[in-house]
Amino acid sequence: LLPFALALALVLATTSHALAGDPDITTDFVIPGVTVANPTTFMFAGLCSSVQGAGVPPASPFKVTKASQVEFAVLDGQSVSMAVLQYAPGGINVLHTHLRSVELLVVVKGWLEVGFIDSTNKLFVQTPQTEDMFVFSKGLPHYQLNRDGKYPAIAVSAFGNANAGTKCCHRNSERQKT
Repeated sequence: LLPFALALALVLATTSHALAGDPDITTDFVIPGVTVANPTTFMFAGLCSSVQGAGVPPASPFKVTKASQVEFAVLDGQSVSMAVLQYAPGGINVLHTHLRSVELLVVVKGWLEVGFIDSTNKLFVQTPQTEDMFVFSKGLPHYQLNRDGKYPAIAVSAFGNANAGTKCCHRNSERQKT
């Protein structure tokens, strides 16, 4: 029994471990640049107004309206953000990745072809319809495409970080890197 106890003590004394993740905030909320919060501090009105007239395709093939910590400061430290994605007929959200977050996409109008590439280079493709949900794992390259040649599509994405860390995978893309 004594040799076992000594071996266990030695293992515990020489073993270290680390925990990683977003730091927890120590207050109810963090609002950079605001000293006194009021009820409007906690509301973001720009997300849904972006889809008014939802039957009309966006002016560009793909439009994203984000509610991340940049657009909605109260999300700082809350580990959550959202985006409304609008696709004209044939519109595409080019191959990209989110370095800091998983993405949970819900199709709210139309249908999309969605796909991602896993770490073994295998391509996974699905066609979620209205009310279907699809998940893109953190860090995996993925895309969404509205293959419907006649009607626009709309999706809402939720992210597990106030800033998902979007990076484009296509060199010639005009998409903003954040």
